[in-house]
Amino acid sequence: MDCEQILSGLNPEQAEAVRTLEGPLLVLAGAGTGKTRVITCRIAYMLACGIPPESILGLTFTNKAAAEMRERLAGMVEPELAQRVTLGTFHSFCIRILRKHIAKLGYMPGFTIADESDQQGIFKQACGALGYAGGNFPVGAAFARIGDWKNHLTDPLQAQRESSGDFEPKAARIYEAYQELLEQQNMVDFDDMLLLVYQLFRDFPAVLEEYRNRYHYLLVDEYQDTNTAQFVLIKMIAGEKPNLCVVGDDDQSIYSWRGADVSNILDFPEIFPGTRTVKLEQNYRSCSAILEAANAVLESGSARRHRKKLWSALGEGEKPKVLALEDSEAEAGFVSDLIFKLKGEQPELRYQDFAVLYRSNALSRAFELNFRRAGIPFRVVGGQQFFARREIKDAIAYLNLATNPRADQSLLRIIGTPPRGFGETALNALKKERASSMKSMLELLGDADFQKKLSGPAARGARELYAAVRSAGAQLSAPDCPLSAVISSFLRETGYLDGLQKIYKDTKDVEKRLENIDEFLNDAGEFQSRSPGATIQDYLEKLRLDESNAEDKDDERDAVTLSSIHASKGLEYGIVVLSALEHDIFPHFRSVEENGLDEELRLFYVAITRAKRQLYITRAKRRMIKGVSQITRPSPFLDRLGDSVSRSAADEVIKPVSKEEAAKLFAQAFEELFGKKI
Repeated sequence: MDCEQILSGLNPEQAEAVRTLEGPLLVLAGAGTGKTRVITCRIAYMLACGIPPESILGLTFTNKAAAEMRERLAGMVEPELAQRVTLGTFHSFCIRILRKHIAKLGYMPGFTIADESDQQGIFKQACGALGYAGGNFPVGAAFARIGDWKNHLTDPLQAQRESSGDFEPKAARIYEAYQELLEQQNMVDFDDMLLLVYQLFRDFPAVLEEYRNRYHYLLVDEYQDTNTAQFVLIKMIAGEKPNLCVVGDDDQSIYSWRGADVSNILDFPEIFPGTRTVKLEQNYRSCSAILEAANAVLESGSARRHRKKLWSALGEGEKPKVLALEDSEAEAGFVSDLIFKLKGEQPELRYQDFAVLYRSNALSRAFELNFRRAGIPFRVVGGQQFFARREIKDAIAYLNLATNPRADQSLLRIIGTPPRGFGETALNALKKERASSMKSMLELLGDADFQKKLSGPAARGARELYAAVRSAGAQLSAPDCPLSAVISSFLRETGYLDGLQKIYKDTKDVEKRLENIDEFLNDAGEFQSRSPGATIQDYLEKLRLDESNAEDKDDERDAVTLSSIHASKGLEYGIVVLSALEHDIFPHFRSVEENGLDEELRLFYVAITRAKRQLYITRAKRRMIKGVSQITRPSPFLDRLGDSVSRSAADEVIKPVSKEEAAKLFAQAFEELFGKKI
């Protein structure tokens, strides 16, 4: 394929981005504007112009994205040429460098990469050696801080010099001990890969020169997601006269919590003088009405940004609709009704054309339950189905034990969750005593004679767990027991809620799991409000039935997508429902506190631009919050949409069907499910 063939079919802006090979180039690729096509065509164009493939370096963030680029490239040029281009993730590229040069940093060439369990074990060892393993020290926050230091290219000694307050100096000492243990075992963790390459380039100029001489053309995808370490490495390799093309969209920068720094793309023209900027604004995904809403959101913000305005040649389409439903169950019911209605009107629609998006994974629960009852197949993207999540299974195990003191399997699940001094020796003693006696494991934990066989910490943990379980059992069996309140109190008394920080090292992970527990309490509260007089046994029975009805099929099936907005980035769907647009849910109150409103606004923009043909934005007027039904306030983001949306009532969108229409829809559903007519 020659140069002109590669340019054919591209719009003028895309062609300009492909043709501009010399000097720094910033390609601002709005949502749905053909970014991957431009990147692939640009590499193919370079090869067609005679640029050696070995001199081209393309970096992205996922193996999937790199594989897709290489596959597309192989379809445009000789496959052998495509294979000789260096295409991969930042980390895979850094590993290649370390395999060749890591001995210069004191490691042996056969180093291994620490996986998550290796990291946790070594980190726990470092904390223990310094006396920080127990007590009130936030070890999860320390682990996250170490990752942050590494992503900012800060080594342990520098971290100690720059630390202040009470927390940071301790975290820096743990960092030093953790790093020493990694080096003793000739291991590197995920964040070390970039930090160590930086140290190689900084301390051994000949190594840096080797890669500068090899790679004359650099291309970076999703540049808005780069962190400090990635930016510095790119700048070092690019050198004084960079042929550097970066492709990204500051309006889709939504990963600051992972260390992404939006200023990398905002300041690119100042950092690299002589930058040529190309804006890709023609959207090939969405109708104009949806893009009008997306543009309204961005233009309402006050953040510094590269201004661009998406447009489409796909037609006007329907205005997005904003709807207020009575509660979360009505919201989920509306979505089920909408799916059936639209499939009835448009037989060509499949379930996979629909997606439900939400700010937090915990919000999937109501949709999962409603879809199961309605017989709508679904898949959960970016997380497990709600009741399969570890913390939910833990909570259910605690309840099983409180209502059935002989539930030994439930006790074995939670006895070390959180850690309560009950190690392998104590556990073996418990199992042995259980086998030789007629007593349940819980009964043994409360037995004074058995406690004498345990160490002090294990005996104390046994007494406290036994007392909490028996107390909760008595409360839960009382008439008119307020389930959500008692369950919350029980999980706190057992140390489970506060102990999540000891189980999970990532502070953000802890927060998400606590949100899931809150949503579990909401489920219990909603169950009791729907069924006055229902007991804890009724609720547990309902959970077992829900679980037995959950089908674990592969993701190739025709199914509605349930996804967090973060996990939906890069994906597209014909019809999108953006749910729970309520105050403190979206924008998320904690994210606003930490990162400001700008990133949440960009996340809203990302959600809107997932929709191709139709967009519905919903909120609940009342929602269970920590097990209590509360009146909600609309999200302030709804005001930013202005006239780009229509404000609708649910019964205007889902009009009641006649008996004849209902019979027709039922017959159609029957034929889809069973392959035969009624």
